[in-house]
Amino acid sequence: MAAMTLVEDICPVPDIRRTDMDAAVESARAAVGLPVGARVVAAMSGGVDSTVVAALLHKAGYDVVGVTLQLYDHGAALKKKGACCAGQDIHDARLAAEMIGIPHYVLDYESRFKDAVIDQFADSYLKGQTPVPCIRCNQTVKFRDLLDVARDLGAEAMATGHYVRRAAVGNRSQMRKAIDHSRDQSYFLFATTQDQLDYLRFPLADLEKPQVRGVAAELGLKIAAKPDSQDICFVPSGDYRTLIDRLRPQGREAGEIVHMDGRVLGTHAGITDYTIGQRRGLNVAVGEPLFVIKLDPEARRVIVGPREALLTARLTLEETNWLGDEATIMEAAQANLPVLARVRSTRPPSPARLALIDDQVCVVFDEGEEGVAPGQACALYDPTDPDRVLGGGFIRDTTAVAV
Repeated sequence: MAAMTLVEDICPVPDIRRTDMDAAVESARAAVGLPVGARVVAAMSGGVDSTVVAALLHKAGYDVVGVTLQLYDHGAALKKKGACCAGQDIHDARLAAEMIGIPHYVLDYESRFKDAVIDQFADSYLKGQTPVPCIRCNQTVKFRDLLDVARDLGAEAMATGHYVRRAAVGNRSQMRKAIDHSRDQSYFLFATTQDQLDYLRFPLADLEKPQVRGVAAELGLKIAAKPDSQDICFVPSGDYRTLIDRLRPQGREAGEIVHMDGRVLGTHAGITDYTIGQRRGLNVAVGEPLFVIKLDPEARRVIVGPREALLTARLTLEETNWLGDEATIMEAAQANLPVLARVRSTRPPSPARLALIDDQVCVVFDEGEEGVAPGQACALYDPTDPDRVLGGGFIRDTTAVAV
């Protein structure tokens, strides 16, 4: 790799060659697949990835329009490094668009974001679930509402800085993992519909993150060394429980911590303090490691047990999306289609099969799977082509391996 330099002593930025820059421009042009001069809306969050997308597309000869969404307005986020879609990030996006030389619009989506993402996030914890707000944001505000804006602006496509690949196969589009699997974001985009995928473009699919920073530096963009977004964007302090307590104070009701064998081991101050698989912070001692196995919000009970009780035999999906060759996910489930199931972004996919049980789409694992929690997403991949995303759904409930 080329020599590395530091900009503002934040993130390492590699020096890149002229040929690398030319290759990045050609890669972006290939990802868009439209005639030079076509209008493309670039979703600009203020981070390095989306800014580089806008710059590359402009350099590739497209009529680029930058759009930034203001999703929330917390004072703590104004100067926080690694936040997203508020304060300093909007300022960075505006300055970048001016430097690139493209028109730029900021849209106030605070109300929509609160309804579709923040409120749903808080409600999920009250139900004893573990939500994934980034997926909800992509599914609703960004890939539904913003796409409508892009079409209203006369754009033939909308480009984002996500690390994922769109491949045209016949008259359909496939979603595939990015070339840099360590940055791949396909798990967070499983809910992208076929119609949305046909319109979206992902120009960073063939680039690794150091290359993207190098391109940003070569283009003179000030955000080349800007840190990536961290944690949940609308919780800049990282303390999501304080936010939930403010939005849903009823979650702060005391209850019992109960062993799965029925023993009451202690009490808790609120069910929203716990998630499936949690070990620390239980404040009970029985001589063996205990984990949160289940949450019962109606009874305000936290059920704990040994680690092996976390093993899941199957899960039921809801709010499903299908990008596979079968007409629907129901058809795939009826055929017991083999899949690779990914239940968390940090876990590798596991061999499984789809099944239709009591008219519900289920994922049955070949072996017990850990880390499965209601509210989380389950992204599905093709075992014969592991880079291809087949779709997925949100986990409604689980069935444990017999302990």
